[in-house]
Amino acid sequence: MAASSSLTVSQSLLSRSITQQSSTTPQSDRLSYSLSSISGKPLAGRLRNRRKHVSARSSVRATAKSVNTIRFLSIDAVEKANSGHPGLPMGCAPMGHILYDEIMRYNPKNPYWFNRDRFVLSAGHGCMLQYALLHLAGYDSVKEEDLKAFRQWGSRSPGHPENFETPGVEVTTGPLGQGIANAVGLALAKKHLVARYNKPDCEIVDHYTWLSNEGISNEACSLAGHWGLGKLIAFYDDNHISIDGDTEIAFTESVDTRFEGLGWHVIWVKNGNTDYDAIRAAIKEAKAVKDKPTLIKVTTTIGFGSPNKANSYSVHGSALGSKEVDATRKNLGWPYEPFHVPEDVKRHWSRHVPDGAALEAEWTTKFAEYEKKYKEEAAELKSLASGELPAGWDKALPTYTPENPADATRNLSQQCLNALAKVLPGLLGGSADLASSNMTLLKMFGDFQKDTPEERNVRFGVREHGMGAICNGIALHSPGLIPYCATFFVFTDYMRAAIRISALSEAGVIYVMTHDSIGLGEDGPTHQPIEHLASFRAMPNILMLRPADGNETAGAYKVAVLNRKRPSILALSRQKLPNLPGTSIEGVEKGGYIVSDNSTGNKPDVILIGTGSELEIAAKAGNELRKGGKSVRVVSLVSWELFDEQSGEYKESVLPASVTARVSIEAGSTFGWQKIVGDEGKAIGIDRFGASAPAGKIYKEFGITVEAVIEAANAVC
Repeated sequence: MAASSSLTVSQSLLSRSITQQSSTTPQSDRLSYSLSSISGKPLAGRLRNRRKHVSARSSVRATAKSVNTIRFLSIDAVEKANSGHPGLPMGCAPMGHILYDEIMRYNPKNPYWFNRDRFVLSAGHGCMLQYALLHLAGYDSVKEEDLKAFRQWGSRSPGHPENFETPGVEVTTGPLGQGIANAVGLALAKKHLVARYNKPDCEIVDHYTWLSNEGISNEACSLAGHWGLGKLIAFYDDNHISIDGDTEIAFTESVDTRFEGLGWHVIWVKNGNTDYDAIRAAIKEAKAVKDKPTLIKVTTTIGFGSPNKANSYSVHGSALGSKEVDATRKNLGWPYEPFHVPEDVKRHWSRHVPDGAALEAEWTTKFAEYEKKYKEEAAELKSLASGELPAGWDKALPTYTPENPADATRNLSQQCLNALAKVLPGLLGGSADLASSNMTLLKMFGDFQKDTPEERNVRFGVREHGMGAICNGIALHSPGLIPYCATFFVFTDYMRAAIRISALSEAGVIYVMTHDSIGLGEDGPTHQPIEHLASFRAMPNILMLRPADGNETAGAYKVAVLNRKRPSILALSRQKLPNLPGTSIEGVEKGGYIVSDNSTGNKPDVILIGTGSELEIAAKAGNELRKGGKSVRVVSLVSWELFDEQSGEYKESVLPASVTARVSIEAGSTFGWQKIVGDEGKAIGIDRFGASAPAGKIYKEFGITVEAVIEAANAVC
């Protein structure tokens, strides 16, 4: 019985794998195959012996043949597409071969096995390296036809690695520096889970994060060193070439010295082209270092094997061309047709399918024993691995009435975070050195640090970009981990690339952004967001939420937690706001809803629409207009995206097409509001930079007032 129930983790993740790959292999067949592998000798020893045996019998010549297979699969795919970057895969093929063939633990038939090693290709333009490796290892997501469709419409081998397209790819990379920060997040998640769930007699969480990287983000690497992420091992491709030419034209620092200063262990492999044993020795040394991350600098030749283009920028970002492909085949002694995998190479790699299934089956058996001894921890870990939320978790969210005192939504946000932390074991996060201002501390927990990794407050320091990308890694490590991060809303400018990757890679990060408007006051225009709401509303697959009070803040958190494949941004006020009558958690879930209305027959004289701190202004203006005899509907449009997703019938019940007298008010850019208010309505907002003054004075000077709403309403109806 215990063994059966313990399969929940693997079954749930295997189900994700089957769904995303549209595999034709029945789930029952995969599970029985995995289970049948556990009979006989203890698997760990058997697999270690097998890998040692394979390593011992693999001559340099055989390894070189496998390495060249990787190179030419990459060359051929880029050539067929007439687009891509062949140079990196050609230079990094030895590293890739040794990692995927000799070192990493994974199951090709279940890319989502919880205890797998994670590999991140930060230099995503070289993605044919990873696709070739996944293909050779037996992943169903990268068949020969996928390699031939590299960079084409509908392909599972897109131009940069995308986790939502290609099972086996952990994170979406491409913008340089994102991948290393994602890897730090993956390693942070692993260290956190180890501290919470491993026991002296059972290490149930035990895997590495491997990284192949070109450009490297200093912010994330500084944190990795500070946190002592010992099972994070990065390969630095030291090839001296960039798109513009030799790196010496812009880059002369000592990478070794910099990373040593960041607290990393540094190893240099001087010949990454052919010295396979040096790469193996470096990996062995890196794995022996437990208290800090390791950078293995591997000096390679970009485009290795190309007689006329190797070690030049011309091999970086375009196909070699048919003549140079032929010359490279001749130079490396490769007589095979495009996309051909020699039979001996195919046989060599084929063992990874049964070995991977056996590794997972052994872990499943180990987890069953763990579950017998530690039922509570096992249940919690299964929920984090599967993404299943605890029953009734949302009942922990606070609710408010107009009798509750006015408060800033950043303070109400902290109440929600602390309430959720008690019922959501996967909630963790922090701020970019602004925790006391963003109000994001979880009061019942300490700080995640090198020696206290079980804690759930993450101190990111002044590192907005690294913070966002690290949270992406945390979110993509396990579906039940729910990371949040915080800064001032205007400073999303420093982390926009990470937020965009959140949306693209379906990472459900919660972005807690305070000081959301000119309402922050005296700090002035450098800190006052204007265009930011509009810009995030334009970004695909992200929820932009601007709650007006306590109930809406709680509703925003409910929406954010439920959306595990879509990030959410909560724009929160610094200034105090009243708890308004008519607001609700349920209303927020619909994106837009009626807060107050004295009309009949769905025919108000005018509709006033507000968000965030301006909903109060709209409500007050509505009350004044009603005194003058008008029928007025006040609508909260807390999330445009959620409102757009509602049925036509519901949207018509809130914003009837026949009522063209509409006024919106929001302390930000009016860009985009025309689609809400129409040609006959009016949008009140700010289309210039802010100013330094007390909040009340700025609101008055910019016309974000009750009087302005009344004037506009009288003009349109």
